[in-house]
Amino acid sequence: MSLDPPGYILSLQNNIRARPISWEGAVRAKTITDADLKKIKAIDKVRKEQRKQTVEGDVSTYTTLLLGNNETKSIFESTAKRTDILNYMLVLTGDLMEDVPALTESLVNHPQPYKPFIPLLKQSNNAEDPIPLLTSAVLSSLLSHGLVAHPKSTPEIDEALPKLYSYIAALSNTSDSNLQDIAVQEYSALLRTSKSRQQFWQQRKETLGPLVDVLRNATGGKDNDSTLYSGNGSASTSIRSAAESNIKIGGGVGLQLLYHILLVIWQLSFEGRLVGQGLDEELDIIPLYTQLLRVSPKEKTTRLLLGTLYNLLSYNKTTLMPAALPAKLPAILKNLKTRHLNDEDLLEDLNKLSDMMDDYTSSQTTLGEYSAEVQSGHLRWSPPHKNADFWRENALKVIETDNGDLCKQLAAILSKDWSSDKQVLAIGCNDVAFLVKECPEKRSALEKFGLKARVMALMQDENESVRWESLRAVGEWLRYSFEGSQ
Repeated sequence: MSLDPPGYILSLQNNIRARPISWEGAVRAKTITDADLKKIKAIDKVRKEQRKQTVEGDVSTYTTLLLGNNETKSIFESTAKRTDILNYMLVLTGDLMEDVPALTESLVNHPQPYKPFIPLLKQSNNAEDPIPLLTSAVLSSLLSHGLVAHPKSTPEIDEALPKLYSYIAALSNTSDSNLQDIAVQEYSALLRTSKSRQQFWQQRKETLGPLVDVLRNATGGKDNDSTLYSGNGSASTSIRSAAESNIKIGGGVGLQLLYHILLVIWQLSFEGRLVGQGLDEELDIIPLYTQLLRVSPKEKTTRLLLGTLYNLLSYNKTTLMPAALPAKLPAILKNLKTRHLNDEDLLEDLNKLSDMMDDYTSSQTTLGEYSAEVQSGHLRWSPPHKNADFWRENALKVIETDNGDLCKQLAAILSKDWSSDKQVLAIGCNDVAFLVKECPEKRSALEKFGLKARVMALMQDENESVRWESLRAVGEWLRYSFEGSQ
């Protein structure tokens, strides 16, 4: 997926291209050689097509100019003290890599393609210093091509990639949205192979953490153009259009930055088997992405959210599906299906994800599954608990099977404190409410099991969810008691 270059970088590059450089002075100072100057002059300030022909006619010479060899230094090493030349050559290298694929291929096949650039990442501790910024742009492009050309990796890639990720991570951790956007676009350029995604995940505390923080900020508000509430989003508009660049959602997060972060995590999700459980345990990814679906401002962001969820859930049904139900993902998907959406990829992922959720819910909503959960002694918001059809069909069985063994076990669960997991108490009260609602004639049996006394006591619990569910259960009891007295 091709992205437009960050505006901040484009402006910096154009500024550097326009600056005059005293090349002859550099030759007199023996910073560069006459031969170097001739090579540079042949492609400096000339038409793109002429530059391309010149480089294509002598690819090995220009590869040596940029990267050096056993006999000569790279131009970046020989001009290390001339920041004006370093800046210019970094911009020129980026232009050449974009315009001359043959040169890029030659560069990535050089014995040490990344060596001249790695030291430049540490040229300054200032995040806005142009040399490290321009270096990261060149190095991310070069490594991106290198990763594809050498899918089994090389020692040079193994050395350069973690260092580049660490530099990009520092950019993403700033408060400057321009630098953050540069960071995520460079991540996206790199995450084209399994090797690069695995390394990104290995460094996730520095690489992924700041990106998820931005996403959490984005859930703080709802844009008026949310695809959940209107179908006017368009996936065909350029992400660099003025209109979109001004759209802000929760926490002041811009649409462009949001889109690029979602793109990075979507790319990472293709390693779903590796990353799924960690994303759930460390970052609560399913509730976060469900909330982001609520506030998604455009179809293209919705598409990435759905695609990521589908990838992760496909690989991790056992560990991630239980988190989707309390997060109300099925309801969000159902709501999305009522909207007028045009993006074909979005619609495909929406249908596949909805089918997956339906299949999971139907397979899990059985008396056997519910019994096994209750007998385990620990409740979670699995499908049966909120499924009215389940309770309509099975409430009496739950009360009567094995002389009320399940009710006795439910009472035992509710008798515990659960200070570290209060949702267990809320779920238990929810179940009692359904039992009373569906089998009011069994209220005396339920009371003998100790369920009434326990849900009444939990009305004073410090946890809001527990109080709410216990109140609902007591309300069902009182409703039928009142109706019986009429």
